[in-house]
Amino acid sequence: MNKPSMRYPQNGDLRKLLRFSAEDGAIWLAENRMLLLHTAAVSALRKELIGTVGVDLARRLLMRMGFASGARDAELAQRVRGNRSVTEAFFVGPQLHMLEGSVQVTPVRLEMDVGAGTFDGEFRWEHSWEADAHAKEFGRQVEPVCWMLLGYASGFTTAFMGKLVLFKEVQCAGCGAGSCLIVGKPVERWPDGDQLRQSYEQDSLVSRLLELRTEVDALRTSLQSEFQLENLVGASPAFHRASELVVKAAQTNVTVLLTGETGVGKERFAKALHQVSARREAPFVAVNCAALPHDLIEAELFGVEKGAFTGAQANRAGRFERAEGGTLFLDEIGELPLAAQAKLLRALQEGEIERLGDERTRKVNVRVVAATNIDLEAAARTGRFRADLYYRLNVYPIQVPPLRQRASDIPALAEAMVARFATLHGKRLSGITDKALAALLRYPWPGNVRELENMIERGVILAAPQGWIELDHLAPCLLAYAEGEAGVGPTGLLEETPRADQAKVLQAFFDSGCSLEEFEAMVLARAVHQADGNLSGAARRLGLTRPQLSYRLKRNQDEPTAGGATS
Repeated sequence: MNKPSMRYPQNGDLRKLLRFSAEDGAIWLAENRMLLLHTAAVSALRKELIGTVGVDLARRLLMRMGFASGARDAELAQRVRGNRSVTEAFFVGPQLHMLEGSVQVTPVRLEMDVGAGTFDGEFRWEHSWEADAHAKEFGRQVEPVCWMLLGYASGFTTAFMGKLVLFKEVQCAGCGAGSCLIVGKPVERWPDGDQLRQSYEQDSLVSRLLELRTEVDALRTSLQSEFQLENLVGASPAFHRASELVVKAAQTNVTVLLTGETGVGKERFAKALHQVSARREAPFVAVNCAALPHDLIEAELFGVEKGAFTGAQANRAGRFERAEGGTLFLDEIGELPLAAQAKLLRALQEGEIERLGDERTRKVNVRVVAATNIDLEAAARTGRFRADLYYRLNVYPIQVPPLRQRASDIPALAEAMVARFATLHGKRLSGITDKALAALLRYPWPGNVRELENMIERGVILAAPQGWIELDHLAPCLLAYAEGEAGVGPTGLLEETPRADQAKVLQAFFDSGCSLEEFEAMVLARAVHQADGNLSGAARRLGLTRPQLSYRLKRNQDEPTAGGATS
């Protein structure tokens, strides 16, 4: 049994976890987003909750809310103090509880053995916000009232110990005592353990409300089923516009042209079109036109007869015939050679193909879905693509939006990808941290959904089992999209903390040995050079006015010649 010292370790390691980012309006505890709320506002919500659902249900809801908060903070304990004693790691909980402004915690007794699963703890609480708030609204009470704080202690200890450990408040300032006192034990050691356990289980009313919400969601889904596409995730307006066009096309046999940047998921849209069409039971055949040698494209698409060319030792059906009754997806169609384009046009217009080396025509029943990331209209004007084929394909174009135009879909897309890759790689994960998700939302996504997919798979591989995918687990390019923050210093005041990429620049400057004046001169000169000598453009890039830039250039005796700078 561990009987530790009752003295807390220094909390500098915990203060470093707390960051304030004024630019994007976020407060961070490690990679978890936090809120700074007025206790009066939370007290008003508490009062409203008690008045609406009653004391018993309000207490249970607030205890579960605190339990969830404590469990999240417990995840930091091993990461922050995993190389220190078990007691110092456990003290992360009460120290964070104080740092978060909830209550002053003083350990009275603590005996714990994580391996054996034994725990017996007693803590004194002073300055409990919850006791003060309840007393102001309802006066002195008979029963303890620090419900969220009690839930926090139980949630943290349960997550830390790996078994259900619950606390009781045996003395409460809300009942007139000078301070609060809590005692924690494994649930089976409490005589009324089953009753205590119920405080953290869903109530029948809450369960019914959740059931009703599920029923409403199911009804809404059934009413909107005509817009649901398998394996596609999204709810943004841009996504819905493309989805509705796909659903309408699926009810016909029209040829579809999918356009959009590389990586937006054009093949997924083509598969979704096939799955919601009447052709879903027939094959879906995909061809990447850019990946096939030009002298083999016709044979691949339309088939070949034995002896048509050297090496053609047997009759072979092409992709059109293999897709009979179904859908043929022609990706990168802009890469088709002109000869193949002429045969494709005939197949689209007449529904007929000819195998290479055969004089017979064969009827085919295939819907063609083509995709491209180039401007086919411009290619047709320059003769690189047949104009008649372009107009035949462009009957029903669908623009698949880039990811930057559907940023609101990123959380749902990332969640679905985490689930898929966690299954693929045999890992159980808790998800993506708030901070990592915030960076994902800021990133411009030049590689679109494919880039997000690759990034999430990397995060799944690097994240610890049962843990969270953090910002550092994703691509290094995301670090530039983590906002600068301020942390809590030893005096309790906020101190500015640079972003990771900014910190590297600062360290490089310090390592260079050059003076501040020399560094400023180099920055000014580089800005003017990158603006091709345009002082107004350079000033905008530096966040200065043109006169301010001119003054600084003269001061540093580094002004460009008259012929090399323009306004």
